[in-house]
Amino acid sequence: MIGKILGVFFGMLFGGPLGALFGLFIGYQFDKARRLNQGGFSRGGFGGADQAKRQEEFLTCAYAVMGTLLKQRQVTKQEIQLATIMMDRMNLNSEQKRAAQEAFREGKSIDFPLDRTLDKVRISSGGRHDLLQFFLELQISAAFADGSIHPAEREMLHRIAQGLGFSAQQLEQRLRMQEAAFRFQQGGNFGGGHYQGGQQSGSWQQASSASQLSDAYDVLGVSEEADAKTLKRAYRKLMNEHHPDKLMAKGLPPEMMNMAKEKSQEIQNAYELIKKVKGFK
Repeated sequence: MIGKILGVFFGMLFGGPLGALFGLFIGYQFDKARRLNQGGFSRGGFGGADQAKRQEEFLTCAYAVMGTLLKQRQVTKQEIQLATIMMDRMNLNSEQKRAAQEAFREGKSIDFPLDRTLDKVRISSGGRHDLLQFFLELQISAAFADGSIHPAEREMLHRIAQGLGFSAQQLEQRLRMQEAAFRFQQGGNFGGGHYQGGQQSGSWQQASSASQLSDAYDVLGVSEEADAKTLKRAYRKLMNEHHPDKLMAKGLPPEMMNMAKEKSQEIQNAYELIKKVKGFK
């Protein structure tokens, strides 16, 4: 505001009404730059000097909550294996792995403040639905890393979802989509979600079974009776929510970029398979 006031004042002083308009514009640009340099959390995501700190907090909270989730299996060796799988998918360096492992251990402690940590996630994400949804899907992916989900993990996921502001129905839908995605990846031989450009034709041929097609519909969250228009609408919505560049612009930690790419490619593969089999344009 102060930039606009000074701009109008000096513009009027030296250039009359036209100078005032020009000064107002310059003042607006000054105020805008000043807000960005103050490092506050903007509506667009992580901003200014706080960006790295908030992204780091988002990442460490993800592993701490993951520790709480995976300890429900009560099999220490398997917990570590699943956490390591997630670290490898994020391509964490040695220092980042140490920080993630420490957060994971804290999450496994008896007195871990889960609710307070989830509140911190909501604050650090600016309350953005797509970032919170990605955080929840990350936990679901960890639970499904070995292809199954323990009943106690499912119960914990409901608590996590509630803490992030999602309903039980929303969580169950995401669980169905993730379960279908796991089968779809395995049946279609997509290499755990990675796109295999040179082997695309062979992948589609293997993916053409009825069960694979059914899983593709579930990945997109639509019924098998969905028409081309409904299918495209669901596809565009999911791609808009999971597009890596958009998530990064909103504050997704760079370490999670690979997982965002996997998810968007998974959505793309499911959509292309349905279009191919059904003959949709």
